[in-house]
Amino acid sequence: AFSSYVASKRHGSGGDSIVQPTFAEPSCAHQHVARTHQAEVQRLTECTFQRVLSQLQENTLGGGQLPGRGPGKVLLYYWYTRVEDPHTICGLAEGSVRVATEGINGTVGGTVLATDIYIKTMRSHTLFNTMEEEDFKSSDGGAECFSGLKVGVYEEIVPMGEFHQEVESLLSEGEPSQNTVLLDCRNFYESKIGQFSQCLAPNIRKFSYFPDYVDQNLDLFRDKKVLMYCTGGIRCERASAYLLSKEVCKEVYQLKGGIHKYLESFPDGFYRGKLFVFDERYAISSNADVISECRYCSAPWDQYQLCTTLFCCQLVLSCPACRVAGRTACCAACQSKDLRQEEESGATGPAQIKEECECTDQRPRIPQDVP
Repeated sequence: AFSSYVASKRHGSGGDSIVQPTFAEPSCAHQHVARTHQAEVQRLTECTFQRVLSQLQENTLGGGQLPGRGPGKVLLYYWYTRVEDPHTICGLAEGSVRVATEGINGTVGGTVLATDIYIKTMRSHTLFNTMEEEDFKSSDGGAECFSGLKVGVYEEIVPMGEFHQEVESLLSEGEPSQNTVLLDCRNFYESKIGQFSQCLAPNIRKFSYFPDYVDQNLDLFRDKKVLMYCTGGIRCERASAYLLSKEVCKEVYQLKGGIHKYLESFPDGFYRGKLFVFDERYAISSNADVISECRYCSAPWDQYQLCTTLFCCQLVLSCPACRVAGRTACCAACQSKDLRQEEESGATGPAQIKEECECTDQRPRIPQDVP
């Protein structure tokens, strides 16, 4: 409807042209329409919607009337895709919807039939025709869940500031929230040296274990709002998709750009400690907090080094005093077998590097965090 309205004015039908010669760029005209011609676009949208409903009535209701009341749904969805001019998309949505050049994020409600039509309409659009029905997460509800129409164009569909405010609100409660989960999607050795306060940091060694962790701890997320984060945002894309597929959460949001971007915007924000990085630095910092400790003496320490035992690839937190004393291995068992492994290597040739040692064998592969 929005596009049709702009096109009709561009060609001068219905009166004066709003595009030429007043506006040199289409985007300027679209912004003008969004600001000053909302009522006309709304009327055209309603007419278009009624026409679509009439056509669907013939197919789905045998020509009967579309029920205005009855069982309803609330749809939650988001989709990252390049949107050249977000203002042209606003006419598609009714509910609470954010549109940006990076995509769309919406929560809408209506009757079962109306929400089904909404999904079909969205998926018929060229920008969203790769979406699947499963990308729209539904729950019981309806139009009555919304106080009004809130559709707008923003810089981001999940803004950094909004995530910051959500965390601020969560921490202001003091006690752990019963309605919101702040989920760290990284591995345990990453969250060990830096994390958001009051987060849930699964004690998993590999991200490939994350789906199993979710499966075995679904009650942690049931009927909750989930705010998830990782280093740069990539793991959150996969993690959020998997968590949404379980259909247990109310809402799932991810920190776009990850901790890296967050620290650029909020260096004194709610992330404390170091940020683990996958290079020889092992960590970078934006604050002086030390939240981890030496594994041997428990003194505050957050600088990783590789285990010095031959063929072990584990990271160890060993403070300078303990390193001087020779405590440089990831665990006591690893330290005691150092000499023996060197002798075996010299006798039989190069040994295979072990990815896991006895200290990782003692850790549950998938922790059970559900009480």
